[in-house]
Amino acid sequence: MANDGFSVGGGLMQALKTRMHYQQSRQKILAENVANADSPGFRPVDLKPPSADPTRAGVAVARTSAGHMSLNTANGGFDGTGAPRFETTPNGNAVNLEDEMLKVAQNQSDYQLAASLYSKGLGLMKIAIGKGR
Repeated sequence: MANDGFSVGGGLMQALKTRMHYQQSRQKILAENVANADSPGFRPVDLKPPSADPTRAGVAVARTSAGHMSLNTANGGFDGTGAPRFETTPNGNAVNLEDEMLKVAQNQSDYQLAASLYSKGLGLMKIAIGKGR
């Protein structure tokens, strides 16, 4: 069974859990990048986000208006990866602290969003079984 969050037995809660694990792992890697900002020859690394193929779960996004963005156009004109950086110090270190701090802030924000959605989902489940407010 693939751990993509959409497989049978998975669902939204599993997808959120997978996302939070990804954010935690990415935080460690970004912290290592910052810690090695002065290490000669160090190249920063990053994690690819977990892939989630909604078509595997039979979920399809409907485009009901021409004004809606299409999933086929990748990112709708936005470039989430940012411009490639070529800043390398003379000692071979390629860590750009400003970029790393932006990634850390975005990663923290994404984690808080996933944790909040997970918490809300648990609250809804409690309400559904009659243990909630």
